[in-house]
Amino acid sequence: MHGVGLMKVLFGNARLIPSAVAVCDVYANSGGTCKELCNNPYIYQVIRNYAFKSDLKIKWVRPPKIPSIKPEKSGDLVPLPPVDKKQYPLEFQNSEELKTADELVKRVFTLEFFPRRHSFRIVKCNMMNSVRRHALDMGSSESKIAQMTADIRNMQQIMEQFPKDKRRKVKLKELIERRKKWLKYLRIWDYRRFEWLLEELGLVYKPPPSKFHWITRKDSLRKLTDKHCEEVKQQRLHAYRASLEAQQVDFLRTKVQKLQWIRKEEEECGVKPTVTEKDIEQALKQLKELELSKENRLKDKAD
Repeated sequence: MHGVGLMKVLFGNARLIPSAVAVCDVYANSGGTCKELCNNPYIYQVIRNYAFKSDLKIKWVRPPKIPSIKPEKSGDLVPLPPVDKKQYPLEFQNSEELKTADELVKRVFTLEFFPRRHSFRIVKCNMMNSVRRHALDMGSSESKIAQMTADIRNMQQIMEQFPKDKRRKVKLKELIERRKKWLKYLRIWDYRRFEWLLEELGLVYKPPPSKFHWITRKDSLRKLTDKHCEEVKQQRLHAYRASLEAQQVDFLRTKVQKLQWIRKEEEECGVKPTVTEKDIEQALKQLKELELSKENRLKDKAD
């Protein structure tokens, strides 16, 4: 198989690589066959160019995915505060009988002997009291956001102990999204109150991105390669600059000597000097400044 057929085979396999095209021309002109061409180890490596390993010391590790129910993703900066187990539940805090009861009875009625939900009610009530507008406020946006925040942080603690609780996980995700919607509306209605509420509840508002971008290996490697090339470029520029600065003193010394020699030769020949005394003095001044700065740098390194 010669000529056009040989070109088609090579182009179909090697994807129009210039070096492979050159080999194809040689085989076509010499009367080579497709079998000889495919058995050529060079062409085989060109065809399998995708399997070559890069020499760049760049490694990309996919960042771990953070679940949406985690505090890092939901925007909760602080967990639920601890509760004093020596206090009474909400329904017994104003009881007159407990004030005159025996110490053992009082201890039995503390949170230490009640389920966890009673302690959570106190935390939730305190969180709502810190942001509500009046004593009976239960329907304002601040009160609802505080209530949802308490429920979210409570369920986040439970999910740490029982990560396979799927129903609670779904409920927690929906509650986080509902709170984010309320925060979005409050941000539009009253921005000052929105900022104050975030500070009081220890929250960070994370709006949805304007454009979603998938994290891919190819795109990340491109960015890492660009960063690596820029670092190599800066390193070489700094090294080149340092080498030039190291040659400055010798260059100025040679310059002063040549300027003095040129002026002397022109004066001896009776020609008007093209090099003035001012030029020589300026070069000497630059030389002294460089020598002084070099000595100061050496002293600083020694110290």
